[in-house]
Amino acid sequence: MNFDFKEIATIGMVLFAVIDIVGTIPIVVDLRTKHGHIDSGKASIAAAIIMIVFLFIGEEFLKLIGIDVHSFAVAGSLVLFFLALEMILGIRIYRDGEASSASIVPLAFPLIAGAGTMTTLLSLRSQFYVENIVVAIILNIIVVYGVLKSSSKIEKMLGKTGLGVVRKTFGVVLLAIAVKLFASNVKGLFI
Repeated sequence: MNFDFKEIATIGMVLFAVIDIVGTIPIVVDLRTKHGHIDSGKASIAAAIIMIVFLFIGEEFLKLIGIDVHSFAVAGSLVLFFLALEMILGIRIYRDGEASSASIVPLAFPLIAGAGTMTTLLSLRSQFYVENIVVAIILNIIVVYGVLKSSSKIEKMLGKTGLGVVRKTFGVVLLAIAVKLFASNVKGLFI
């Protein structure tokens, strides 16, 4: 075992920035309004499983189905782009009349364990020991769970106006992340 607390801290900070669970609070509140209930535990466990499974078999799985990492990241950036547009413009693009909860889609995937997180995991795997990455994922999921569990308290604290401002602000941030993810990976499609 190659546990290294410095590596775990570095990986954890990178994943925390990419997952950006604090920035997704407005999306979580919006999803709860649309779908009624968000199961924090279910979303957190699903996101952890997706990330850990992808860490071990992600690149091979993408190769198996004929998709390279760049195509995956570009597709994920488009999903994030449309979510950001919903937040900024106050419109609803994603309509799913049958789902009673948004705990797995779109919360666990693609918001928490999305294309940005997946591509980050693949690049982290080339630089760090796998066991340190797994520990960092678990630590991040604990934080994710805490934020999801307290999202209604955060919503009450901010109020409707404060939430609207935060939602539009993080919508712009999410849009910028989507554009950056798209720009950094679209070149790889033509190589």
